[in-house]
Amino acid sequence: MPCCSMLAANGALWADGLFWLGLSILLAHELDAVRAREWRLLFVLRRMPEELARDAFVLVHVPLVAVLFWLFALAPPAVRLTSQAALDIFLIAHAGIHYRLAGHVLYDFESRASRSLIFGGAAVGMVHLLLLAALRLQG
Repeated sequence: MPCCSMLAANGALWADGLFWLGLSILLAHELDAVRAREWRLLFVLRRMPEELARDAFVLVHVPLVAVLFWLFALAPPAVRLTSQAALDIFLIAHAGIHYRLAGHVLYDFESRASRSLIFGGAAVGMVHLLLLAALRLQG
């Protein structure tokens, strides 16, 4: 089957590209989340004064992104693959959360760009997760 031989030859390369695309989409969404003041929707932060909540939202991303970069780029291969699959699942679940929040009065992710980042990230995560599974089945 040409499809299977192509997957075997190029699958890992495609998987890597899709993974980094999904992560890039998530990071762009986080930039958009600052514009949309997403902290107003988060349980702990929404109880804080606006400026403090914004600063906390931004600053918590520094160690979070550092840990994610380590997991995705520097961790042992088995940890990297597990972390990539976890990010895929997060992207899918994250889109579900945004879908449920869409009617909330403080929800401000209604633009095409916002929705493209949220649901595009989920689509990329889903395809990447399926590709990882197919590569694993191939051995």
